[in-house]
Amino acid sequence: MIRLISLGIALAAALVAPALAQTPQPEWPPAIAVSGEASVSAPPDLAMIDAGVASDAKTAREAAEANNAAMAKVLQGLKNANVEDKDYQTSRLSLQPQYAPNRPGQQTVVGYRATNRVTIKLHDVSKVAGVIDALVGAGANDVGNIYFTVAEPSKLLDQAREKAVADARRKAEIYAKAAGVTLGSPLSISENGTPAPMFRVKTLAAPMAAATPTPVAQGEEQLSVTVSVIWGIKSGQ
Repeated sequence: MIRLISLGIALAAALVAPALAQTPQPEWPPAIAVSGEASVSAPPDLAMIDAGVASDAKTAREAAEANNAAMAKVLQGLKNANVEDKDYQTSRLSLQPQYAPNRPGQQTVVGYRATNRVTIKLHDVSKVAGVIDALVGAGANDVGNIYFTVAEPSKLLDQAREKAVADARRKAEIYAKAAGVTLGSPLSISENGTPAPMFRVKTLAAPMAAATPTPVAQGEEQLSVTVSVIWGIKSGQ
C-alpha cells in the first residue's frame, strides 16, 4: 500500500513539473533607468539663536538665585529688542555640582553651576546681529549657535523637482541616442528620500563686547532633490 502511494505522488509530481516549466514568465518592457539631480538656492528667511546664562556659586541655592536674576535681565533684553514672547522659549535648564579638578580619590564638590538657555526665532534675519548684541548687553554669557534656514521651502523644492526630472530626461536621451533607440514616456518616477531644508549652523566662539557690533554672514541656503526615473523605449525602433 505504501509503495502504491509513493508511486502516485511521484506520478503527480511528474505531471505537474512540465506544466510549471511551461508557465510564461513576465517580461519587463524595454526601458532606461536613470537618476536626476537638481538644487536651488535662496537667502535664508529664518534664524534661530541659542543663548542663555551660566552662573557659578558655592551653594546650589545661591547659583539658582543668581541665575534666575541674570536670566530675568536677558528675557527683558529680548523684549527691549522687540522679540515677541512666542518667538523664544526655554531650551535647557540645569543645576549641577562642580568638582575640584585633578584630585585623586573621592571627588569633592567645590560649588554649583546653574544654566538657563533659550532658543530665539527671528523671522527677519537682518536682526540677528542686533539681537545677539542685546543678549550680551543684558548679561547673556553663554551664546551658542546660530541656525539659518528657509521657513517655507515647498515652492523652492518644487522648482528643484522640475529641474531634477529634466536632468533625468537629459541623461536618458543621451543613453537612448547611444543605444540607437527612441525614448518613450516615463514608466516610473520616485523621489529618493524626503528633501527638507537643513539648518546651517554658525558657531560663536565667545560672546563679543556690546561696544563692538557682532558680525554675522547669512549666506544662502541650498535645497536639493534627487529623483529616479524609468523611461520606456518606443516600440518599432
